[in-house]
Amino acid sequence: MASGEVRFTFRSEETDVNVVIEGQREWVEGIIDELGLSKVGTLLPLGVTSPIKKPDLMESDGVEGDVLAPPTDMGPEPDPSRIPVVRRPIGALSVELEIEKIGLEPPSRSDVFELMDAFSELDEPRPIQGEMSVDPMAEAWLKELMRLIVRDGGRTALATETIEEVASPKLGGRTGVELSVWLESLFAAGKLVKIHGGDATGWGPSPRWLG
Repeated sequence: MASGEVRFTFRSEETDVNVVIEGQREWVEGIIDELGLSKVGTLLPLGVTSPIKKPDLMESDGVEGDVLAPPTDMGPEPDPSRIPVVRRPIGALSVELEIEKIGLEPPSRSDVFELMDAFSELDEPRPIQGEMSVDPMAEAWLKELMRLIVRDGGRTALATETIEEVASPKLGGRTGVELSVWLESLFAAGKLVKIHGGDATGWGPSPRWLG
């Protein structure tokens, strides 16, 4: 069997598990066996599209099992003329305006109060289902908050401080660093998207998670 660098991937939507392992093939296969994932997931060599088995190659040729081959179709040749050209005078980029476009501009006090009122009127959601949810009820409330800002507010993200001010009591009382760490864990799980802008970090819903 061919050796070399490989990547093993396995995702379960039902249990919200996402596994990615990279390394030498022998080592990766050992980890897969230890985790009991030998019959699921996908094992691909790094740098090529897929392992291609060539039964016509015999051991007498010095090759065993799978042979790594480059993809047969790399797609159309790049066409630089189709890449749009954007020119602007030096210094003409308004960072504040671009941040506002993605919804990370801090809302005004009146906006925060309106959001708090709208959030307080929501019906209590059902806890999130799945073994990977650390706090199913808090996660359910956060999802409702994200759905509210997208559906009614047309925003793509909220700053950490705004989330804390609006929904902290519903999020297990998390504040400050504890809230940031929890949001980071949801980002790592693919449930949130993270947006950096200005002096704030914004969090928005992953379409798959919100859907």
